[in-house]
This record gives sequence, C-alpha cells and structure tokens, in this order.
Amino acid sequence: MSTETPLPAGSVSMRGLRMDTTSQAFFRHRGLPGGRVLITNLEGNFLVLSRDEFRAFATGAIDAGSALHTRLREGNFLRAHHDAERAATALARRKSFLGHGPNLHMLVVTLRCNETCVYCHASRAPMEAVQTDMTRETAEQCVDLALATTSPGVTLEFQGGEPLVNFGVVQHVIEYAKRKNETLGKALEFTMVSNLSLMDEEKLAYLLDHRVQICTSIDGPQGLHDKQRKLPALRLASGEKTSGSSWAASVRWIERINAEYERRGLDPTLYRVEALLTTTRETLPLWKEVVDQYVALGCRALFLRPLDPFGFAERTGPRLEYPRAEYLEFYRRSVDYMIELNKQGVQVIERYAAIFLTKILGGEDPNFLDIRSPSGAGIGALAYNYDGSVFSCDEGRMLHETGDDTFLLGHVRDARYRDIVGHETVRALVLAGNLDARPDCVNCAYQPYCGVAPSHSHKSQGTIFGRMRESSVCAVHKGIQDYLFEKIAEADPAVMEIFQRWTTNRPREHFVHTPARDGVAPGAE
Repeated sequence: MSTETPLPAGSVSMRGLRMDTTSQAFFRHRGLPGGRVLITNLEGNFLVLSRDEFRAFATGAIDAGSALHTRLREGNFLRAHHDAERAATALARRKSFLGHGPNLHMLVVTLRCNETCVYCHASRAPMEAVQTDMTRETAEQCVDLALATTSPGVTLEFQGGEPLVNFGVVQHVIEYAKRKNETLGKALEFTMVSNLSLMDEEKLAYLLDHRVQICTSIDGPQGLHDKQRKLPALRLASGEKTSGSSWAASVRWIERINAEYERRGLDPTLYRVEALLTTTRETLPLWKEVVDQYVALGCRALFLRPLDPFGFAERTGPRLEYPRAEYLEFYRRSVDYMIELNKQGVQVIERYAAIFLTKILGGEDPNFLDIRSPSGAGIGALAYNYDGSVFSCDEGRMLHETGDDTFLLGHVRDARYRDIVGHETVRALVLAGNLDARPDCVNCAYQPYCGVAPSHSHKSQGTIFGRMRESSVCAVHKGIQDYLFEKIAEADPAVMEIFQRWTTNRPREHFVHTPARDGVAPGAE
C-alpha cells in the first residue's frame, strides 16, 4: 500500500495488506484526511494513526517496546493485553442512563400559537382554537404519570403551540407537581419553550420565582428570523401598535430575563436564556451572521440543528430544504469561526460538538436522547398531547397531528406507568435505536459516540429500522464527527483546550426542586 496516495475521508484501503487477526482486540476504523486512520473500540477509546502505523497494527508488525505498542496497549487495542474488566467498566459508565426510566416529560399545554413559523414542527393551531388547550384535570393526570417514573430526576417541559397562551395550566402543573413531589422526593425541574412574544412582567416574575428554565428560538439576524417566524402586528387597548417583529419580542425578553438572573445573584456565565436555531436554506450563507447574533445576545451556546421533516415542514420543505453536504459546509464554517472567537476569549459552544466531544474525550454520555444508543424514545422521554394522549417522543406526537399514530402509547386517564414503558412500541423502538444491532452502524468507527432517532427513520424512510447509509441524520452525524476528529488529529493545543472546555458539564442546581430545597420536610403530606 503506497504511503503517498491520500485516503478519501471515511475509507481505508486494505489492498495489498496481509491481515493478522490474532494480535488486535476488537476495533473499528475510518479514514481521515491527510492519510490518517481513526480506530475505536467497544468501550469508546480511540487512536489516530498514520497510514504506516495502521499498516503495522493491521498486519501485527508492531515491536513490543515501541511507542505505538504502548499507545495501543494503553488504549486496550491489543488482544494479548486486553483488559476486559476495564472495558466493561468503561462501557457501563457510558450506558449508565439505562438504569433510569423516562426523565424528560414534555407537556403540550396547547396547540394555539400567535406566531406562524414556516417550518413549524408542532402543527400549531390558530389563537381561536381553544379546544386545543390542556385542561387542569388532564394536566394533573399527566403529572401523575410523569412522577411515576423510576427515574430519580424528572423534568417537566412546557411546549406548544405557545405555552404562555395557556399560562393558568402551566401554573397549575408547577404547583401540583411540587405538592405531589413532597412525598416522592425526586429532583424536579421545569422548563418552558416559548417564543416570548406573550411574556409580561407578571408571568416572568412567576416563572423566575418558581425557578423555571426558559428557552426560546433565535434563527439569526432580524431579517432572517422575522421572515421565518412571522408575528402579526396587533393594536393594543392603549391604541399602540406592536412592531410585528418576533425577533424584537424575543430579544427584548432574552435581555430582560438575563438581567433578572444577574440581579438575583445567579452566575451570569451559567444562567442565561437558552435559544434554539432551525437551519433552513436561507441560513446557510449567513453562518457568520448567525454566530455573531448569538454572541451579541449573550447566548453561550448554539445548536446548529438541521431542518426536520415533521409538522408543517413536510409542506414547506421543498423551498426550505438543502443537501446535507451544504449543511456540513455551513457547520464547519460556523464552528471554525466559533473556535476562533473562543481563542479571543469569547465563551461560546456548539451543542452538537459538545455532545459528541463529551463522549469522545470524556468517556461519558450526556444523555441527549436523540444521540444515544439505544435512543431515548419511551425509555428516556415521554410526550403528552393537550388531550392527554401519550407518545414515545415529541416527534411521535407531531406525527399524530398529521394522522400517523405509530408512536401513540395510551392516554393518561387510564394508562399505567408500566404499561406505557413496557408497550410493544417502546420495545420495538429500543431495538431500532440500538446501534449494536443495526447493519450500517455495527461496523462504524463512530458507533460508540452516536445514536439514531427511530421516529425520523419512520418519517423519512417508512420504517423505524432505517437504512443509515441513506439517512440524512447519519450523514449529519458522520460529517460532524469527521470534522471533530480532523481537529483532534491536528492536535492544536489551543483547539484541544477549547474542546475539553466544551465537555464540561456545570449543573444548573438553581432550577432543581426537591422538598428539602423548597422548605418542605421529607415525607410531608
């Protein structure tokens, strides 16, 4: 095998090699630019080898006292020195989330929304559709089921529509859940995903006093955001007319909430409004402007999410969609720029990179439900529609709104927790979300760090057991990990310091409710 011919990314030619299969422990491999080869093993250790080093490894021609032999031995890649107990311990650490039940419970308290987003995944209803509001009785039944989970921690996430439309039920859920948790003692958190345009000082004071984490959406600069997330101008009782800018409404309250966190003595480097981005075709050339917008707002994290095929995006997709190769170029440019900003002292991270790097460099799984194996559908999360229907994931609830009940598990009025998590659909999703059993994943070098969402496979390919080589999700995950491992292989100390910092998880303890922290004696009735 010539050492001068570069390998295409992702490919490793074995032609001309006389393989020796007696010296290596189990490994997977993938070609990287510059003639380098990545090898990974079951427990997620990795090494980046030169082509000559990989040739020596593959053919068993390694001197016992060499530096390469030491590296391979330390990485648990040599059969003669393989430490099975060490491998099992590392793998168990990565899969520790399997010891819990669903911890994320998404409550769609209404489908009504005052904004019209071109890619709306929630299948929003108009503001007059009050029949799509969750009732207090249904909300209590949702909380009862959510708190029956075997997970020691529970996050109740308010979604919509726009959850501020049904704020009375939001308040009722918070107060009911806290009372019920007095005897359960779980670590309870509340999160709200809102466009913020209906926020007012009274609502904000309630949310802050009850330690509800607030998340919103920012699609980039004002022109792009307002074009994609349309907010009608309204005439107020005072006669004043609102701007009709969803961007202006979001920015106003982001700044207000961040200032209030700081006024209440919270660490401003940790407690900030989180904002989500949905990447459309028009976003791609604006990679620098998008990053600059987030930095200007004081947001310390971007999540460069590609477009999903759910909800209204099914109809608008033809004019919003793009080849994933173009998305990956956008991603590389964005993260390269973010790295340069970090070198200049601007603390901002990209969420995809942080998730993968935590697994790659930290040996831990941050439990992001769509990028883990098995996936979190049904065993890590449940979604509750406004009418009390229960789904294995929020995407399953979105599909229900368009007539597809594949992921429907039951109804809160008569469902038992064990029946929900033991549902045949959940069992099938665990199998479909397990990368150890997927033909295209089982030999992939990125298998220890990756994950799939069966609901996306179902929507895009007609089966929860999707064909990964044809999957846009797989293309994105591989492309991002290719980028990260290229950076890791370059071993720039400044970049590696930034990457290590991106893996740091600082828990936001302020948002956690327990009876003791809330001034209630454990076991109080």
